[in-house]
Amino acid sequence: MGGYGRTFILLAALSAIFAAVGYAIGGSGGAVIALLMAAGMNLFAWWGSASAVLRMNNAQPVSEAEAPRLYAMVRQLAERAGIPMPALYVIHEDQPNAFATGRGPADAAVAVNSGLIDLMDERQVAGVVAHELAHIKHHDTLVMSIAATLSGAIGMLAQFGGMFAMRGRDGQRNTNPIAGLLLIILGPIAASIVQMAISRAREYEADREGAEICGDPEWLASALERLETYAARAVNEGAEANPAT
Repeated sequence: MGGYGRTFILLAALSAIFAAVGYAIGGSGGAVIALLMAAGMNLFAWWGSASAVLRMNNAQPVSEAEAPRLYAMVRQLAERAGIPMPALYVIHEDQPNAFATGRGPADAAVAVNSGLIDLMDERQVAGVVAHELAHIKHHDTLVMSIAATLSGAIGMLAQFGGMFAMRGRDGQRNTNPIAGLLLIILGPIAASIVQMAISRAREYEADREGAEICGDPEWLASALERLETYAARAVNEGAEANPAT
């Protein structure tokens, strides 16, 4: 089974978990309400997640005149990927990072941290951007937004359901509070596991496709190695600044 088939099954599993938690709270009616909630949240993720993510990260749009080399790189890679040129944003933060967002290739955006540009050479930046364009090409940004929305909603619903189960449907204390505790614990854990499985599947495919887009797998591999080195150094510096007592 291909990566997209697995992703579809995992998204279906998230929806099933949501429905199961709803059923545990309110029977068949609760399951229907949970599925309607999931549909509404997914619609919100479809329409508003891109702009929300950009605002949260204080991403600033850049024009070709402001960043000609970066703009030319992204345009060339987008042509290789066979997608329209995405909107380009820069986030003025030292942490090296980049991400893609949007419903699909027609309205996608790529945001690049200034720290990534400062830390890496041009080929490594191209490898990272190619990885993000692969996400755009295959609508991964929308899929992962939906998965994150469902997972978070399951957590909230499980919290409510746990309190409901502890009291019982008649408002009296439930004689079996273990059921409520299990609902609180297992629902979000299961949702998180499924969400991570979706993310891993999409990241693996984006690595493979990104290597094809940039034309050299070593560009992305060396970028990931540089990011790991940076992360390890940041952890060590944090440990030295805050030694255990």
